[in-house]
Amino acid sequence: MKKTIKTGIVGLALLTAFALTTQAQSTDNGTPTKAAATTERPRFLISVGPEANLPLGDFKDAFDWSIGGSVQGEYAILKRDLYVTLNAGYTNFFAKDIAGFTTNDLQIIPVKAGLKYYPVGNFYVQGEAGAAFVGNKSDIGADKSAVFAYSPQIGYLFPLGNGSYVDAGVKFESYSKFNDGGKSSNFLGLRVAYGFGK
Repeated sequence: MKKTIKTGIVGLALLTAFALTTQAQSTDNGTPTKAAATTERPRFLISVGPEANLPLGDFKDAFDWSIGGSVQGEYAILKRDLYVTLNAGYTNFFAKDIAGFTTNDLQIIPVKAGLKYYPVGNFYVQGEAGAAFVGNKSDIGADKSAVFAYSPQIGYLFPLGNGSYVDAGVKFESYSKFNDGGKSSNFLGLRVAYGFGK
């Protein structure tokens, strides 16, 4: 698990360096290119990217970590500072081997809507809520096919030029009880997505 976290951090650092290098590009005569000079965010943005998550609390007793991906659409509703978002994806939480006994992985299809706000530059805060659908309900013995999900997130939008971006964010996400009498499932996540928009 530590190796996976280190790999994710190195990948995020490389993407950040790439984004900053691309943003600083200039023409042969030393003047900034049009793409580099443009700082205004797009009115509409679609991003696609991988997500890695670390379970917290009781949730980490049964699952090590997860990998997945999501697609997110964003549309500006107040200048280009406040956006409405719609996010859908797939996540697989890998089951732990406990005393030689391994349970089934947990497969989740989250669908959420929310708001994303840029208070300073391209730094943002985001909040979403929706449903998390259990893809393998019978395999894990869940009582419910869908649970309530919510997720606050912070991140940064790195312009790459020509209407493309890297969206890097860290989130806390929580799912309500999969079983009657159970507990909520909480985790921390990292999303690094490629986005394009107008």
